[in-house]
Amino acid sequence: MAVGWMSALKLVPWGDVIEATPQIMQAARKLISNTRKAPPPEAPAQRIDSTPDQLAVLQARMAQLEEDQRASAALIESLAEQNAQLVRAVDGLRRRSLHLLLAVCGLGVCTLALLAWALTR
Repeated sequence: MAVGWMSALKLVPWGDVIEATPQIMQAARKLISNTRKAPPPEAPAQRIDSTPDQLAVLQARMAQLEEDQRASAALIESLAEQNAQLVRAVDGLRRRSLHLLLAVCGLGVCTLALLAWALTR
């Protein structure tokens, strides 16, 4: 199971993801600010005959849709922030694993050098 995750993570172009994170965050913030500042829609040019009950239902539905849009924008902003945190964490882990690999290779080279030195004595 862990091997599947590792192979999947290796396929992700992390450099591109890290580079795109600021644009994703900016787009999410722009979306949430546009949602908060959105002006109310203008009344239609032609008048449609309707009963007060129908208008009340439509107004309530429109208010609910606006609230859903605000909630969706907040969720997108939250997900974008979590994505940025995840990318930073994965990048840190990638760097740490690279340092560990270099340390292990260095230790292996030192061990081989000591072994070669011991055999030539």
